[in-house]
Amino acid sequence: MEAFAYASPTTLPEALALLADQWGEADVLTGGTDLLTLLKDYIHTPKRVVNIKGIKELGGIEKSAAGLRIGALVTLDELLGSAEVAAHPCLVAAVRGVASPQMRNMGTVGGDLCQRPRCWYFRAGYGILAKDKDGRTLAREGDNRYHAVFGNSGACFVSASSFGPPLVALNARLKLASAKGTRELPAEKFFVTPQSDSEREIALAPNEILTDILIPGDAVRSATYEVRQRETLDWPLATASVAVTMKGAAVGGARVVLGHVAPVPWRAAAAEKALAGRALSTSVIEKAAQAAVEGATPLSGNAYKVQLARVAVKRALTEIARQKG
Repeated sequence: MEAFAYASPTTLPEALALLADQWGEADVLTGGTDLLTLLKDYIHTPKRVVNIKGIKELGGIEKSAAGLRIGALVTLDELLGSAEVAAHPCLVAAVRGVASPQMRNMGTVGGDLCQRPRCWYFRAGYGILAKDKDGRTLAREGDNRYHAVFGNSGACFVSASSFGPPLVALNARLKLASAKGTRELPAEKFFVTPQSDSEREIALAPNEILTDILIPGDAVRSATYEVRQRETLDWPLATASVAVTMKGAAVGGARVVLGHVAPVPWRAAAAEKALAGRALSTSVIEKAAQAAVEGATPLSGNAYKVQLARVAVKRALTEIARQKG
């Protein structure tokens, strides 16, 4: 890795000042599980690394009448140990999907949401859109077995975040801070599809820090189902996170979000429509699962992901149908 200046602030204003002073040339260090690899592989070559792990106000899990606040520096182990987080099964299941004890101990919620894609073309230095010198998208011409089957007309990588889909399903909001103040945006809007190699896949500006995850206190049933090639430390092939509100025995509203099949957590609007106003019967669940994969555009080597996504939605909805309340 290239040499860089290192700073370890203990307050948020101090950290934000360091980022503003080095606009676009600084990286934020949280758990470090992704950043260190990016530095070693020369994907990131910052002039300054700002370690924010010592900022206490970025930790903690708090429940209020408005909902649940999760600090961006909360670790995966802390999530699993929280009774408040346990009320959101879709999020707990996503955490349990991270099999490595070391990763759970070091990795943070904010780090997961901000991690870079695992696309091997991007990691090999071909940029976020992974094009060759002639402008051809490498994933279309080469090995694309783990790439996107939705939203892949331009970028073909898949969002690597484990927590993005369940947080979008829960209608969470993310709080971002800069030296000029704070702003909030829906988790769904935090993830974006870049149009050029100079853009990021998240809406975080170079001078901003993700500080809080805010989950509303609405009464919902939720579940996440992940399909993996192996149960060791690895990313899923496809996931589904679902949250529903109930009106008696029928679904009042639903949010169905697919993961690891698109450059962003993918809202399955057709599946949500298929569920609204209906009881979670076997036939309704099957129809919603089929609707969830409408419009998929698989590449040459990843059509299998369409079936996996359908199964993930079916299994998540089946789990919700078993839940009480």
